[in-house]
Amino acid sequence: MTEIRSIPNLGPAMQTAFERAGIASAEELREMGCDAAYLAALKAGMIAHFAAYMSVRLGLQGRPWTDAAPAEKAEMRQRYEGLRAAARDVAPPDELTRFLDRIGLPPTT
Repeated sequence: MTEIRSIPNLGPAMQTAFERAGIASAEELREMGCDAAYLAALKAGMIAHFAAYMSVRLGLQGRPWTDAAPAEKAEMRQRYEGLRAAARDVAPPDELTRFLDRIGLPPTT
């Protein structure tokens, strides 16, 4: 088993987030694919960040997270927003989380 942080762009924080979602290795992450793994991490409590989603998506392709062309970035943004909505549908945020989201701050964990 290879550590998740061996994937380009992914460090200890992303490894921890995926491990909390039950994804224990780089091989498992690759097998699940970006969207399913990212959604699992969101459902497990990871805070959504577009840059993190891009890091996973492009890292799985062996590319730097800053490597997306404008059209590709726009497509990724749509997929990311869909995943955020799917995660909210499954586990509605509590009052504090809704308030922090409304004012643009992530909740503390």
